[in-house]
Amino acid sequence: MSSTKIRVAIADDQVLFCSGIAMLIESQDDLEFVGAVYDGEAIVALAAEQTPDVILMDVRMPLDDGISATRKILDAQGAAAPRVIVLTTHQGDSAVLRAIEAGASGFLMKDATPEFLLETIRTVSSGRQVIAPANTVALIRDLAPAGPGPANEEAIAALSAREKETFLLAARGLTNSEIAATLFISESTVKSHISSIIGKLALTSRLQIVALAYEHRLLR
Repeated sequence: MSSTKIRVAIADDQVLFCSGIAMLIESQDDLEFVGAVYDGEAIVALAAEQTPDVILMDVRMPLDDGISATRKILDAQGAAAPRVIVLTTHQGDSAVLRAIEAGASGFLMKDATPEFLLETIRTVSSGRQVIAPANTVALIRDLAPAGPGPANEEAIAALSAREKETFLLAARGLTNSEIAATLFISESTVKSHISSIIGKLALTSRLQIVALAYEHRLLR
């Protein structure tokens, strides 16, 4: 078994769907399928036993839902935890936002093409999940609390002035290169700021930056 392969597991109560995903992943030279389970309790156990790099996680399953399972896995394994990609059947699923708040690195529609699913797995595994795609930003914006109210600047009080600028641009879904061009700094400096922001605010991914910004009405 090559240590360079990306180890992938899936949790979904649709057995046939899991079988199809397993076949797809096993057809790729750089991926390794390490198991399928069909409920939220089982994926917590599998994550501890098999230490996958990436978990495809359905949001609605028996015994324990994908949101709770995601939180348990990330809490238990800390920095060594797998990346979680949430699976959903429709774009406006409010459970996706809760999963991102719990620490998921992104989400996929179940009708995504095989090519897009594979690319998402590779992207998330490489750490580039910190880029919040436009559709994810739009989903968070649409599902975040609405209505009047002041911005809660206290939520990002721990950040420096430049980190706050970076935070707000990242929350709008800008890539590292776009943030760098906007702030006239290097991409490596942007990456440093993002890492610092995630650490200071006790977040797990850039998607949580987006969720936090809308939750506290920091974007208008």
